[in-house]
Parts: sequence; C-alpha cells; structure tokens
Amino acid sequence: QVQLVESGGELVQPGGSLRLSCIASENIFNMYSVGWYRQAPGKQRDLVAIVTAGGSTNYADFVKGRFSISRDHAKKTVYLQMNSLQPEDTAVYYCNAVDQWNPNRNFWGQGTQVTVSS
Repeated sequence: QVQLVESGGELVQPGGSLRLSCIASENIFNMYSVGWYRQAPGKQRDLVAIVTAGGSTNYADFVKGRFSISRDHAKKTVYLQMNSLQPEDTAVYYCNAVDQWNPNRNFWGQGTQVTVSS
C-alpha cells in the first residue's frame, strides 16, 4: 500500500505562487505515473498535471505556462509549482499515483486546500 501525503496548500493572493509537495511512502517513481488533480466545490475532479514513470509530463490546458510538475527521486517527492494563481484555481489539490503496469494499483493522497483570494 503506497501512501501519499500532500502539503503546501494555503491562502494566496491573485497573481501569487505556491509549491505543492506530494511525498510517497516508497520510491515508486520508476514504476508509477504521478499526477496532480484538483476539485472545486460542486465540480468534478480534474487532472492538472502528470509525470510518467519515464519522466514525460503533460498539463491541462488551463494551467499550461503557469504550473510545472517535477519530481525528486531521493526525496520521494513530486512537486507542483503554481505561478500566476487566479481565483479559479481555488480547489483541493490531490496527488495520485498509478502503477503503469498494473493500473489497479492506484493511490490517492488526502488533498491540500489552495485558496486564491484577495
């Protein structure tokens, strides 16, 4: 059982930046894709950014050019750097890890709240 713990969410003003962290209980990045998702109240959970086991990255159109996903194998951590934050970025941000060879092994963190408001 892989455990994921997110941190870094907080209240930030429009135009500000945050860096979210997702720490894994095991060193899984060579086998798992890790993605950041977000869910605003009353809305579905959407993919924000993903990094594959091979290191490829992909982003939702609504964050391209503003957000960046990266990982540190030694720290077992995936980061989401978020710049130029806007009120519509307000949501709970979740980390998800999926075994690329066995998608049934699919794990979620508990989420971290990001609020963008003046």
